[in-house]
Amino acid sequence: MAANSDRSPDFQEIVAALAAWKFPEGIDGVVAIASGGIVPGALVAQKLGVGLKTITISYRNEVNEAQFAAPKLASSVPGLGGWRRVLLVDDSYLSGKSWETARAHLPKSAEVLPFVLRGNVDFALFRSASAFVQWPWNAD
Repeated sequence: MAANSDRSPDFQEIVAALAAWKFPEGIDGVVAIASGGIVPGALVAQKLGVGLKTITISYRNEVNEAQFAAPKLASSVPGLGGWRRVLLVDDSYLSGKSWETARAHLPKSAEVLPFVLRGNVDFALFRSASAFVQWPWNAD
């Protein structure tokens, strides 16, 4: 179950929460939404022992302000090969627009499940409505 807090978690808290998180069975791979989802995606892929690919969606700036009316694909779309069940990982889930845009570009044949570190949604490691998070891997 996700922890509730509006303060930014430290690295040990994130690792401990990931270790306790009950991920769905049968995940074939992780697709991380760049740039914020790369570190969380790598941590999840390592925990699950699966591969990692990235997709870049351009929407918010460094302080989580929308830069465009809608998110835009800013990279090539990764091929999923034989992956049938995928976790689509990002650092935060605010409006869901970046996640939905990334999902729309991935193959429809794949079952794509969401996972984020922070947001006010069931699939967030840390439940919070706060828009700003200072992740331990980001510069102050």
